[in-house]
Amino acid sequence: MITKELNTEFWVISDTHLIADSLHDEGQAFSRMQKTSQGKDLYYQEIALSAFMRMAQRKKPAAIIVTGDVTFHGARVSAEKFAQIFKPLKETKVLVLPGNHDIFDGWAREFRGKKQFYAGEISPMFWRSIFDKSYREALDEDDNSLAYSVQLNPQYLLVLADSNIYGKEETTEAPHTHGEIGKVQLKWIEKQFRYAQEHQLRPVLFMHHNLYAHNPAVNKGYVVDDAVELRRLCARYNVKLAFSGHIHAQNIMGPQDMTPTTEIVTSSFCSNDQGYGVVRVHSRHITYVRRNFDMTRYLTDEEKENYTLVHYHKYLKDLQLGSISADMMQSELNQYHEDIELVRAMGNLFGWMNYHFFNGHNHIKASELNKIHASKEYQVLIKHHPEYRLYLKTLYDTSDHSNLQVKIRY
Repeated sequence: MITKELNTEFWVISDTHLIADSLHDEGQAFSRMQKTSQGKDLYYQEIALSAFMRMAQRKKPAAIIVTGDVTFHGARVSAEKFAQIFKPLKETKVLVLPGNHDIFDGWAREFRGKKQFYAGEISPMFWRSIFDKSYREALDEDDNSLAYSVQLNPQYLLVLADSNIYGKEETTEAPHTHGEIGKVQLKWIEKQFRYAQEHQLRPVLFMHHNLYAHNPAVNKGYVVDDAVELRRLCARYNVKLAFSGHIHAQNIMGPQDMTPTTEIVTSSFCSNDQGYGVVRVHSRHITYVRRNFDMTRYLTDEEKENYTLVHYHKYLKDLQLGSISADMMQSELNQYHEDIELVRAMGNLFGWMNYHFFNGHNHIKASELNKIHASKEYQVLIKHHPEYRLYLKTLYDTSDHSNLQVKIRY
């Protein structure tokens, strides 16, 4: 048991995609990788995570839970660096579960000058060894995966599932995007839920892939393949709360059909605005609030001399918007080059709509949404790209629903 306190707090982060500084020289090959990383910051994650650790030292949450994709491309050195960064924490437990980029990822590389070289990958055995502090907190472990359970306090049981698909040895192949729990692990999860029921504990589920489709247009490879079976277990044992990552978007979905579970997806820590979740556990309810980490106050004096670090959120925003807008503009310039200003406006609109969705700030008035839909840039965009029509319609929400906070009652 992590704490005997009935009222306690833990934090959730996801998709940190750390690549250790020792794996690159900031040369041409690494720069090219950064430009194609779809808005992820690869340069400053050691600093950002170290600052986050210092905030945890000061505020002392009971635990920090990381819902996968700890590393950028499954390099063992990066996982070791992550563990080293959080090693100074004494009063806060760090509970880590893998994502689809972590175990036996054939993309593991280091970057020197213009070249890439193979880097050591992470086996399940190495994962358990690197994050042995996490597994030391385990109430129970699944022998057939990297899943484990931890009792948070006298009332709550945390079930950290392994939803990833990976082989039994190192590979040169790309990592699987989709995931599954599998029949063996489903039985283990049911065992945890049954234990919780028998001991009057409230189970909370964590995994990398999603329980629900958080975007009706884009969900293939994100929802765990055997979600139907997992939802049945959640319904049978009245699991009211689940956390996941993978889609890099901040999103909250309430109970669906016969499943009583609210699922919270936390956005990627290495992009957008450094989102993390603050979860406060009480005897009769749980509250979740998404916050964005302002690391400025936790930088060292030397780090504060760096302009980019002091203005890090602007850097992340420019990185994200630039990546999305540039791809769209390049596509449009090939077939609509006679009006550069319109192409630029289309790129900006596409970028901002995505940015608002990914950081959870996508609630606007119906009148504002109608204005966007009526704009020339939007109309030309969906005319040239009818495949985006449904996707773009899903990015904004005019209801009272919030993706930033929720309260779960027991």
